[in-house]
Amino acid sequence: MNYDEFNAFCGSFPATSHVVQWGNSDVWKVGDKVFAIGGWSKNGQAAFIFKVSDLNFDFLSNSEGYQPAPYFANRGMKWIQQIDTEGNLDEDLKYYLSESYRIVANGLSKKRQAELGILCQSEKRT
Repeated sequence: MNYDEFNAFCGSFPATSHVVQWGNSDVWKVGDKVFAIGGWSKNGQAAFIFKVSDLNFDFLSNSEGYQPAPYFANRGMKWIQQIDTEGNLDEDLKYYLSESYRIVANGLSKKRQAELGILCQSEKRT
């Protein structure tokens, strides 16, 4: 996945906003809460950061192509960075971005979810 594909996918979720910040990274938010970041690679290739469950954090932290996200994971947050973006992990990335959106959106207050029109939002994008 490249950054254009990443931005198109993240933009397909309801009630999202996009800003460019933190070293020219593409930052995607729902209800003003970050759910995905495109950027921060060391080698100039695409890299993507997303929030994960505790179980997925443990699994992906030890999986090839992934690492605990810089600046997030070292503060105890469950964020992962996908550093292998050669295309064979695109479907996995879509799943994890969908899950990140769901986790963050479900963490918003019910009132905020209702304001955004995403109350009980639990669908997964494929």
